[in-house]
Amino acid sequence: MPVNQQILLDNRPTGQASASNFKLVTADTPALKDGQVLVRHHFLSLDPYMRGRMNDSKSYAVPQALGQVMGGGTVGEVVESKSPKFAVGDKVVGMGGWQQFSVVTADQVGALRTVDTTHVPLSHYLGAVGMPGVTAYYGLVKIIEAKAGQTLVVSAATGAVGSAFAALAKARSCRVVGIAGGPDKCKYAIDELGFDACVDYKLHQDAASLSNAIKAQCPDGIDGYFENVGGMVLDAVLPLMNAFGRIALCGMIAGYDGKPVPMSQPALILMSRLRIQGFIVSEHMEVWPEALKELGMLVATGKLKPRETVAQGLESAPDAFLGLLKGKNFGKQIVKLI
Repeated sequence: MPVNQQILLDNRPTGQASASNFKLVTADTPALKDGQVLVRHHFLSLDPYMRGRMNDSKSYAVPQALGQVMGGGTVGEVVESKSPKFAVGDKVVGMGGWQQFSVVTADQVGALRTVDTTHVPLSHYLGAVGMPGVTAYYGLVKIIEAKAGQTLVVSAATGAVGSAFAALAKARSCRVVGIAGGPDKCKYAIDELGFDACVDYKLHQDAASLSNAIKAQCPDGIDGYFENVGGMVLDAVLPLMNAFGRIALCGMIAGYDGKPVPMSQPALILMSRLRIQGFIVSEHMEVWPEALKELGMLVATGKLKPRETVAQGLESAPDAFLGLLKGKNFGKQIVKLI
């Protein structure tokens, strides 16, 4: 059996996460039992939610255990099988974690599924046609309940979730405005992702200034907002929400270092009778088939053109992850393992 490189969570961060929180080790890959398959990972997904799991605090998920392989989405190939459900050579997506190989029990519901790479590249099943894409779909369709002609805004607009959100919203004839960091990302949002406008938050030092810039692109107000960031960005958007507007709360990356991030004008929620709903997409598996079907079609037909930032080799994962938390990635952050 092959030797397996793994990255463990060695200790918990205090404040900002650092590379010293992780540890690279090697381990023997165990022999397969009946009903198991061995997967060789080709790509590893890096996602902001992983930062929250590094803390030993109350959250929607159990904290990442110390001394164990960091959890994370993976795509790869079955290289050995003792299950009739999977054959050697099958391309699969699962939660293999920060390691080169994983042993998966095939009967475990949702642990592994085969994917078709004829029209969709394998790595896209970690982004546009994977968990981030379905996240965008659920927030747009089930919480915001987008309708033609509405004005929608999304933060972290050029990331895996934001880019899928734009394609899905434009398919429903909405006006879509993004919030992103830097002129290159804003240009990409408009030229390639189909956003009607994009606001560069890095040009603004406070919520009032950012709010004015967003207002200039949303003269009729905002009907629906997909939140990935929180903090100053949320404070900038709230005054612009139309009455009975809806906010899908997916991420609060501004507060992932553990310090509370206050909201400056919570009274606006009442004044505008807003509906704000946080959600975790893994709790809504019933929408995944319909979402993945639409997302796959958008990618295959070129209506969704996701961009990826690719780090090379498992050992690069910690630094790539820390860069993701600071917005250094462009599009979906992945690690190439083969």
